[in-house]
Amino acid sequence: MSLVVQKYGGTSVANIDKIASVARKVIRTREAGNDVVVVLSAMAGETDRLINMAQKAADEPDAREYDSLISTGEQVTVTLLAIMLNGMGCPAKSFLGFQVRVLTDQAFKKARILQVETTAILDELKKGTVVVVAGFQGVDRENNVTTLGRGGSDTSAVALAAALKADVCDIYTDVDGVYTTDPNICSRARRMDRITYDEMLEMARAGAKVLQPRAVELAKKYNVPVYVKSSFTDEGGTLVTKEERDMEKEVVSGVTYDRDQAKITVVHVPDRPGVAARLFTPLSEHNIVVDMIIQNASIDGHTDLTFTVSRKDIREATRIISEVLKDVGAEKVEVDDNVAKVSIIGVGMISHSGVAAKMFATLAREGINIMMISTSEIKVSCVVEAKYTELAVTVLHDAFELEKES
Repeated sequence: MSLVVQKYGGTSVANIDKIASVARKVIRTREAGNDVVVVLSAMAGETDRLINMAQKAADEPDAREYDSLISTGEQVTVTLLAIMLNGMGCPAKSFLGFQVRVLTDQAFKKARILQVETTAILDELKKGTVVVVAGFQGVDRENNVTTLGRGGSDTSAVALAAALKADVCDIYTDVDGVYTTDPNICSRARRMDRITYDEMLEMARAGAKVLQPRAVELAKKYNVPVYVKSSFTDEGGTLVTKEERDMEKEVVSGVTYDRDQAKITVVHVPDRPGVAARLFTPLSEHNIVVDMIIQNASIDGHTDLTFTVSRKDIREATRIISEVLKDVGAEKVEVDDNVAKVSIIGVGMISHSGVAAKMFATLAREGINIMMISTSEIKVSCVVEAKYTELAVTVLHDAFELEKES
């Protein structure tokens, strides 16, 4: 008997009919001889609806109350699925984050999981019960409800799979796997049968919406096999797994893009030790994630420092940097939210040269100017004007011939 963790996203539980379809999938998995733990998101659009209500109630809602409100969407879906399963003759019991005790830190809106207690779940599994757990939510040491950030149900599922030592974690969504790029942009995009943890992590960080980055981090750390599957078909699927030798054949595995980018430039910054720390420490203290950073060459003891953040953090990041501006002796802050990040990813880059040059030459031929560049062993990212996003993705996909099977 295997222990299977299944996670279903918002589109998979968008209404009663779709929840019934999920129930039938769960029953088939159980009838195949598996113990099953199910993790659910809120219905599609429900979390956005709750966020809008909070923002109408106050310009800046209290973070504790905000989390308490937006976590309620998952309570609806888990209880509905448990009701359906029981009605179909399959014993089931729903749990919220605090009932399982998914223990987190106190970073409301962006909480990180510290520990998952498994006693309650294991007790129910021994009775032959399907356990249905609310994703996205946890509880801190003071019993405040916390949420894990957008896409946090993926993280909930992988964390549960790791804690329970599950045989597999199936992530069900509205696509049938991980593609070489967004098929809505490039019709030649190809579904991959498997992808390494590192590639998937870079793709997720670079804008691919299939899996949440923190979920991939956990899967890699605890070696949890993750299958990305479609809720609406039994075909396809992509295995996210550890690297194998023959997986190095593909120099570039995928092209991703991220329109949720804003570029902030601090102009005429004194070029001396400690200034960067004084600029970025307050951002860190406010849980603002900084992505790419570049610093221009120093001229007469001053430089320009540019970095990117999520668009949703523009207002707060600009306010924080503006407060530090006079203290460090910088001139002004400039903001540009008309940008996007385009990335190429592949474990094969480690052992192949010329990949970045090919990317830059491909973009240059199309007249696409590169504003910022960031690299890692298996990724090259460029910030470009937002209007060139789709063109950049398409030409890079063609240049690296990603439509071809390896």
